Amino acid sequence: MLFEEFGFDNRILKSMGHLGFDEATEIQARAIPEAMAGRDLLASSKTGSGKTLAYLLPALHRVYKKKALSKRDPRVVVLVPTRELAKQVFGQLRLLLAGSRFTSILIQGGENFNDQHKSLQKDPHFIVATPGRLVDHLKQRHVFLEGLELLILDEADRMLDLGFADAMRAINAAASHRQRQTLFFSATLDNTEVSVIAGELLREPSRVAVGQGFDEHTDISQHVLLCDHLDHKEALLKHLLLGQTIKQAIIFTATKSDTVRLSEIIAGWGLSTQALNGNLSQSARNKTMESFAKGQFDVLVSTDVASRGLDIASVSHVFNFDLPKQAEEFVHRTGRTGRAGFKGDAYSLVGPKDWVNFKAIEAFLQKTFTAESIEGLEPTFKGLLPPKPVRQETKKGNVKMPTKAPKKTNKKPAGKARFHDNQQDGFAAFKLPPKRFATSEVVSDEDE
Repeated sequence: MLFEEFGFDNRILKSMGHLGFDEATEIQARAIPEAMAGRDLLASSKTGSGKTLAYLLPALHRVYKKKALSKRDPRVVVLVPTRELAKQVFGQLRLLLAGSRFTSILIQGGENFNDQHKSLQKDPHFIVATPGRLVDHLKQRHVFLEGLELLILDEADRMLDLGFADAMRAINAAASHRQRQTLFFSATLDNTEVSVIAGELLREPSRVAVGQGFDEHTDISQHVLLCDHLDHKEALLKHLLLGQTIKQAIIFTATKSDTVRLSEIIAGWGLSTQALNGNLSQSARNKTMESFAKGQFDVLVSTDVASRGLDIASVSHVFNFDLPKQAEEFVHRTGRTGRAGFKGDAYSLVGPKDWVNFKAIEAFLQKTFTAESIEGLEPTFKGLLPPKPVRQETKKGNVKMPTKAPKKTNKKPAGKARFHDNQQDGFAAFKLPPKRFATSEVVSDEDE
């Protein structure tokens, strides 16, 4: 469906033409008519499907065509879970508003609170915000939402994961009037907490689900390589980065320290790279993201701070150097490639410490991955056996009978060179060799 078929205001069509957008994606084709009809909307779609325009374009059309309910209150508020996604959405909104008289501001944590207050005093028409910081301004009476016309929640499930349920309810209460329209986007709708909050915020919504929010992305080729240890992981990563044509790549690690360590190693391989993690100031994070979006360096090494909201078509490859602890984050990470109709490749490097998370991802996606190998870098590690059930004490009459002690054996223990025994179903019980391994540093909430 072409954008000109929606009946948009000519100013919107002109902006879309300048940005090179002609044809709507599936989520846009299904969600935009419902939103333009003034109905509340409950929608889900997979990552990279174009949902940002699915809510921004109807919002612009409403502001262009309808009289404001209030001269001072914002007309549209877009809530997003993280600073990075807020910046991404705000940037797209500003491009669409270029040349119009309508104004927009960004309200998020990590920025000067007083400067934001001054911006709010200018009565912006659009606000893109993270929930916590917007509630802070509501409490200080820096902004009022009685005249709000459209409340948009992007990645509502993620907001709930980050503990923003109370903030979402507070914002809803501040803008609770019958003329308000609400657009609610979530990666999944089959979640009790999502259903409860959606029931509180929406009035008889239309429901649009394009596949499932966690369906496999058809434009992304998934690759899994097994690794013996940290040295092996780094050797595989070097081969993959230097052995194929890569426009830009994002490498995800589990820890902040590894983003810096890997970035330095990759720079030694002759690639331009920068690290992104929660230890950086907000201004430094913004600068790094902007530089990457402009193509000023090749490889971004990041924690999950960049797993959502980063929409750069030139990202041709994603590497999971460490697997995420939450299975759904795997989808968001790999969804940073294969965007805007381009093909992408996602590589996951799976070592012994990643195995439990890897099996959880397979269960979540209901998919079994086939491990690949690279000649000369084949792994010895083939997987871990599930733990054997522990034999419990049993009762005989009123007397407890303890479990039998294991039989003694004359077999000598395996030496250090021996890697695994007892093959079963293609996997092996794994004994770690004396190699170095990454530490299990925990990523703080600051990265979100």
